[in-house]
Parts: sequence; structure tokens; C-alpha cells
Amino acid sequence: MQIKLREIKKSFKVYKRPEGKWGLLKGAFMRNVTEVEALGGIGFDIAEGELVGYIGPNGAGKSTSVKVMSGILTPDSGECTILGKIPWKNRVEHVSKIGVVFGQRSQLWWDVPVADSFDVLKDIYAIPPGDYKIRLAELTATLGVEALLRIPVRQLSLGQRMRCELVAALLHRPKILFLDEPTIGLDAVSKLALRNFLKEENRKQGVTMLLTTHDMDDIEALCERVMVIGHGKLLYDGKLAGLQEKYAPEVVMKVNTDAMIAAMYNDLALT
Repeated sequence: MQIKLREIKKSFKVYKRPEGKWGLLKGAFMRNVTEVEALGGIGFDIAEGELVGYIGPNGAGKSTSVKVMSGILTPDSGECTILGKIPWKNRVEHVSKIGVVFGQRSQLWWDVPVADSFDVLKDIYAIPPGDYKIRLAELTATLGVEALLRIPVRQLSLGQRMRCELVAALLHRPKILFLDEPTIGLDAVSKLALRNFLKEENRKQGVTMLLTTHDMDDIEALCERVMVIGHGKLLYDGKLAGLQEKYAPEVVMKVNTDAMIAAMYNDLALT
């Protein structure tokens, strides 16, 4: 298994300021601390080449899980191995084999042209110049971002930036790609383009992908397997079809458009 989690737990301390006009002053000397459980012992396996959907409401623990698997966070307890290594103990080796895309955060430098960010990432990942040139040409052509390379990141639309984020995440040919809401805020055309690209990258390159999203259209277009998390616990792990059958049985509605249009025409004629 490329990804293996066992009984992962993670809690955060939240400081609450006393209410009222003296709350700010009291808070400077005395803080009420509440411990919030983000992950309550989750565990799952993901095999090489799988494209798995990871869904749940806000605050369910999705992003925390991704941060643990990518090595950004260290869990309080439990076991996590990615490609046989513990992420937070083997940081350099670990990040060279994974890619991460956060829909609400950028790994590109905001004030410089896109190409400059790619050049920096080339040096960070120690990509040989020949390999870098080939991979960059391949990704920019597939995602249609060749014309954007000399434009500062801040001037890109959200859809353009997300395509560039994918290039950045895949430049070093990672074996695993973590996608945290990559289509958030995108229009329908941009979403379709990203879905098609991810599907092809998974099929042709065999990249293992974990897709976190609130958009069920993303899940239906890309994933056969889906995991549902809620309150830090894994609630479902299985085929998407099984989840739909159990919790969202299909409802088919037939609309007679000819009759509807005729009625609308008659209404307009009478007014």
C-alpha cells in the first residue's frame, strides 16, 4: 500500500476570550483553553494508482488528514506511512515523492512570473535541466498554460492559477498527489478541464491521487472509491455506487419540454 493510516488522532488547543467589554483585558492575563479533536482515530489504505474521493463537511478533518499525510502536521498518536516512510520524520525524501495542491493556498510566488516559480521549484526538487524542460513542455501544453508563463501570478484568473498550480505540483513527477479542493471557485469550463487532466494523469502516469472536495460532480467524474469523514472519524469507505445506493437513491424526473414551451408561448401571447 502506498498510503497507510492507523488510528491517527490529532487535537488542537483553541483559546476563548471571555465575553463582555472587559474580555480583551482579561484575555491578556487569563485564557480559557478548549481542546478540539480534529481526527479521532482514522485509518485507511490506498493502493498504487488509485484515485480516491475524500468528502465530508467543513471541520470534518479532511484538510488535517491531508496535512498529516503530507508531513505538515505531526499527529498526537497513531501510525502513518507514505511509500513506506513516516512523513514528518523523513521530510526531504517524502516531499520529493508527493505533490500537493491546496485550492485556497498557492505554492507559486505572487509577484513574479509563473515561469520563475517553476524555475525555483526545479532547483528545490533538484530536477535535471533536460528532464525539467521536457516535463514543463508536456504539462504546460496539456493544461494550456504556455501563454501564461511570463505573467505574474497575481494577474491570473483563479482557473488559470489552478492550472499552473497543477503544473507546479507535478513537475518532479510525484508518485502521489494530494488535492485539497482543487476546483473550489472555478467556473464550469475550468472544472471540466481540470477533471479531464487529472483523469488522464492518473490513467497514463499511474499517479495515486486523494481528492478532497465538496463538489460531488468532481467525485462522480473521477472516483470509483470514496471515503466519508465526519467529526474526525471515518464513516464510509467503499465504492461510490454503494454510497449513492445507500444514502442518495437516484430520482429520475421527466420533463415534457414541448408542452412546457407551448404553454409558455401561450402565456406570452395572452399578455
